Amino acid sequence: MLLSKTTALAVLNEGLATGADYAEIYVEETKGNNLTLENGLVESLSASSSIGVGIRLLLGTRMVYGHTSDLSKASLCRLARDLSASFSEERKFTVSSIKKERVKVINKFRDPLDEVPTEAKIAYLREVDQAMKEVDARLVRRIAIFSNVLKRTEVYNAEGEEAHLYPNLNQRGRLIIEAFAQEGDNLQTAFAGPGRCDGWHYFTQELDYKGKARQVAEKAIRLLSAKDCPSGVYTVVIANGWGGVLFHESCGHSLEAEATSRGLSVFSESLGKQIASPLVTAYDDGTIPNEWGSSNIDSEGHKTQKNLLIEKGICKGFMVDRLSARRFEGKLEANGTARRQSYKYAPVSRMSNTYIAAGKDDPKDIIADTKLGIYVADFGGGSVQPTTGEFNFAASEAYIIRDGKIAEPVKGCICIGSGKDVLMNIDRVGNDLALGQGNCGASSGLICVNVGQPTIRIQNLVIGGNGGKLE
Repeated sequence: MLLSKTTALAVLNEGLATGADYAEIYVEETKGNNLTLENGLVESLSASSSIGVGIRLLLGTRMVYGHTSDLSKASLCRLARDLSASFSEERKFTVSSIKKERVKVINKFRDPLDEVPTEAKIAYLREVDQAMKEVDARLVRRIAIFSNVLKRTEVYNAEGEEAHLYPNLNQRGRLIIEAFAQEGDNLQTAFAGPGRCDGWHYFTQELDYKGKARQVAEKAIRLLSAKDCPSGVYTVVIANGWGGVLFHESCGHSLEAEATSRGLSVFSESLGKQIASPLVTAYDDGTIPNEWGSSNIDSEGHKTQKNLLIEKGICKGFMVDRLSARRFEGKLEANGTARRQSYKYAPVSRMSNTYIAAGKDDPKDIIADTKLGIYVADFGGGSVQPTTGEFNFAASEAYIIRDGKIAEPVKGCICIGSGKDVLMNIDRVGNDLALGQGNCGASSGLICVNVGQPTIRIQNLVIGGNGGKLE
């Protein structure tokens, strides 16, 4: 154990002394490694480790939080005492015991990534680099990165005389592939970052890492011939997998209770109402075994769940953390979606594996039935305003659709709109659901998330570009 029960009891009771009705201790130990190759040569090799504790106290909808890297009993009691000074009521209860709870293991791994020899990782990344190098001489820079983190946590929480301990262990690994192609002054880049809560066997035996490397390199080369994207209002088809980042940013954040419980989301009053096309059903599911955004428990100790957000266009739920549930005054309960980057952050409701569910259409038919439009194969960066749902996203790979076929590549494609309009204007949903791995930043730090969707088609989406009108 990272923290003794004796110390935990003392800390909890210290925090509860001035009337808090909930006390929580979050203990975390992380160990990580990062290896980078550039053009086949080792560029950097690093290892990191940290350990720390976060303490949170609640009184109704008031919250105080603090953290420290000093795990001594004296230090933790002092922190709890300092936090409790925020309240000035009588003690409501004293914690007398701690019960260790059994946690169902969702993410099972048989070969720990931190035990893989550095030489084996270097050899692996050199195969990735070689697969890119062989594609085209115009690839002027090739980057291959492998990173892995092992995280052990313990959550102690108390709302009564018996506290509960929830232990958890998780490991994540990620392969980053970047290719830079140049022709004269024209420089284009491409990226892929497959990740998994799994062991070394996944990356070496189940993932087609050489094929993925070739795809990234070929994409960078294709983009060298791209013309400026036209601008206007068009029918847009968005590819499966990472295309789901548009839903994640423009709609997903607006369904997190951190915003909806405060009335700060465009969807705050939308439960039971139609917010999307009847073709759209969407989930946030932290229970998918070994997926990038999955975990055995959330950062508050709740077991992760498969949460229905939208069903046939109707808003069915939000992602709810403990504090947000209190703001809802019992109308909604915490549902395993409280997350944080580390012990330095208080947990809030966040996405895990969030996706639009598969529909019935063949993706080929969706393209074939689109006479003229834009096909977005991949997204880069963008921004969104959760209060209004308004967004703009840059497509890192896009093409013109002509007469039902994917035609010439275009660059500088910007998708502009609002989450509410996008959801309502989806008129085709494919049967090819896929997930894509990424990192999401918000008030509780940077966390690992999966975005996902099948191929979808959106009518009347505003496209910004410098290529004039699409003809």
